[in-house]
Amino acid sequence: MKENLCLKALRAGQVQYGCGYGQLRQTEVINALAKAGFNWAFIDMEHGAFDFETIQDLCRMARLVGLSPVVRVAEMQYALVARALDCGAEGIMLPRVEDPRQLEEAISWTKYPPTGIRGYGLTPTNLDYEVVTIPQAIEHINRNVMVAFQIETAAGVERRDELVSVPGVDVLMVGPADLSISLGVPGDFMNPKQVEAMTQIRDTCHKYNVIPGTQTRTTQLARFWKENGMLFLGCSNETSMLYERATEIIKDLKAAPPI
Repeated sequence: MKENLCLKALRAGQVQYGCGYGQLRQTEVINALAKAGFNWAFIDMEHGAFDFETIQDLCRMARLVGLSPVVRVAEMQYALVARALDCGAEGIMLPRVEDPRQLEEAISWTKYPPTGIRGYGLTPTNLDYEVVTIPQAIEHINRNVMVAFQIETAAGVERRDELVSVPGVDVLMVGPADLSISLGVPGDFMNPKQVEAMTQIRDTCHKYNVIPGTQTRTTQLARFWKENGMLFLGCSNETSMLYERATEIIKDLKAAPPI
């Protein structure tokens, strides 16, 4: 059974670089991201159109090539969380969290008893075909599953202490787009209101020994938040990267003088 190297590095205070992944079903794209040097990707079932068969294929490739697959579920439901983990996710991301009691319940779905209430139905593929006992599998998996949740609203910012202090949280990842909308500054990611809210969230993470993180749309924003202490650092997504590089290539080709 493999150790969650991304979570291990985060717990050691090392920045881990990731991106969104929500549209392309080809597993080779996952391989390319890993070879490029990304540490993780959040596979998006909230805004993406993936079914569980696709999630399983993407997670299997990610684990093979050393890219930590974190599945963002569409909403906090036991079946979504447990099935994503059974498909091979190394972490679960919970969106739009505002209620600490709901968060506590969702965390229980990610862990086997006695820590949580996740049902045990693992197959050899889940265990890398290693011969292990059920207690050995439970101990290893409970220790290695990453639990991340998102604050994406002003209400979440206000309740950040209640949320971040819930036992079992590993990572808090700010959802900057929805947060900016909620704060009344849609898309203005460097607005003082946005920066202040995200800084407050980061400081609260430090208070409770939770790893702070955020998703960003540009490398400039990613560098800013890296310099300001975000460790679980996401930038762009697979389709944006493809489009931006393709645009750059065709622009350069058209600008070249004819022979």
